This record gives sequence, structure tokens and C-alpha cells, in this order.
Amino acid sequence: MIRDVRFDGRVVESRLVVVGLVLVSAVLHAGWNAIAHAARDRAVGFALIGLASAVVGAVLVAVGAGLSSAHLGLAATSAVLHTGYLTLLLASYRHGDFSRAYPLARGTGVAVVAVASVFLPGSPLGPGVALGAGLVVLGLAGVTLAGPRLTRRDRPGLLAALATGVTIAAYTMVDGVAVAGGAEVASYAGWTFLLYGVVLPAVLVARRRRAVVRLPAREVLTGLAGGLVSVAAYGLVLLAQTSGALAAVAALRESSIAFGVLIGALLLREPAARARLAPALVVTAGAAVLALVP
Repeated sequence: MIRDVRFDGRVVESRLVVVGLVLVSAVLHAGWNAIAHAARDRAVGFALIGLASAVVGAVLVAVGAGLSSAHLGLAATSAVLHTGYLTLLLASYRHGDFSRAYPLARGTGVAVVAVASVFLPGSPLGPGVALGAGLVVLGLAGVTLAGPRLTRRDRPGLLAALATGVTIAAYTMVDGVAVAGGAEVASYAGWTFLLYGVVLPAVLVARRRRAVVRLPAREVLTGLAGGLVSVAAYGLVLLAQTSGALAAVAALRESSIAFGVLIGALLLREPAARARLAPALVVTAGAAVLALVP
């Protein structure tokens, strides 16, 4: 259901453009999540990611066009949901390994978006999208269940990851409605970045002021770099969502799962990550089906 994409006020009628935008975003998204998971102090890492997002957001707001009150309200709603998303994602990473928590969070998001998009204009859930989304969800289930048997100790992390997925679905729908409804992408993204980006740094400073002062320069630079990568990934998805194909874009974005599992196996060296590579290929197959849907 990928049709066209707006760029600088123009419409580019190219399915490949949208697919390319989302795939690049998927790589970047898996990358910044790996940076956040690998941080020695994840709360600090997430706060720095938020700070970088807020700075970029302020720049975009300053140079971008204005938003209508309706679109500004959607940006504020998205910011609230993003704050919940980051908080829950932090909790899921505290209680689980990256190659399990990340797929579960992303998979829940795409499943909810695919179903909910049936009720939105411009995003019909046809047979091709249903098949592609089904393959994505099936592959993600395999990724989640592969590896060590789940126990009660895994419950907090799993619940946090599931809740993270719900917030992903929620802000994906809000963002999709905004950009498909004519919101200027740069300004909308800027307000969203700015509004949610200041929350976690403010909380960290209020609770752990001494820890902030003593942060090593390397940790600061790594966290800020993660924030910039996060902003780039989100911005590319917003641009792709102007096509109006929310279910297809959201599910194709889940190719980040394959990249995330590879990162878990090759860079983070998680023991169970290699067992999750095969079902990750099912995710890729589902994304390919969605990309080929006319």
C-alpha cells in the first residue's frame, strides 16, 4: 500500500523512495537502541538521547514553518507518548537482553498499528498487507521465544516490552494522522523532539545532579550521538508516513528487528541472539511482501 511521499512540499510517486527511507531508518533505529542498551548507566544514556533530541527539535522549530493548532496538539500528544515509550523501553532493557526486548517491543507495535490502521482513511488493510504483517508478527514471535526458556524473572521485562510496543503503536498512529493530514514534517518533528526531549534530562538532573556533573566525556558524546541517530531515524519515518500507508510503513520499519538481532549477536555478543537470527529472516520476508504490495 506504499504510494507516494511528500518532500519539501512536493509529492514523489515512487515506492522505492518510501522503502529506502524506511530501511535506512530501521538501521538507524536498531543502532541507537543498541547504544542505549550498551550504556553503563542507561538512565543517563536515555537522558542524553533526549537532550540531543530537544536541541535538534529547537533548531527545527526555529527554522521551520508554523503548525496549526490541531497539528501542534498532535505533536504534543506524540511527545507524551514518546516520553512513555522511552520510560518503558528503559525498564525493558533493565530486565532483559537486547535481542529479546527489542523485537518484542517492536513486534507489538506493528501488530497493533496493522489492526488499528483498518479504521483510518488512506490505510486499508488489504490481503497483501495482512499477509506481510502476519509474517512480521510470526517472525517476531519466533525471535522472542528463541533462546533460554522464559521464567517468572523475565516477566517484568516482557511486560515492559509489551507496554513499550503499545506506546509505539500509539505514537505511530498519531504521527501518521498528522503528516498524512498535511502537517509540515520538519516543524512537526521539531515540536515533538523539543517537547519530549526535555523531560528525561530534567528528571535526571533533579534526581541525580551529582552524577550528571561527574559524567565522563566519552559517555556524554556516546549518548548525544545516540540521540542524533534517534532523531534521524524518526524523521525518515515521518517523511515516509506522508504516503499515508501506515500499516505498510510501520511493518516495513520492523526490518530493524533483523538488524537489531544481528547487532545483539555480533556486537553485544548475547548468547541467545544467534538462535534468533532465523526467525528474524521471517520478519524480513514479511517486510518484503509489504514493500511489493501495489
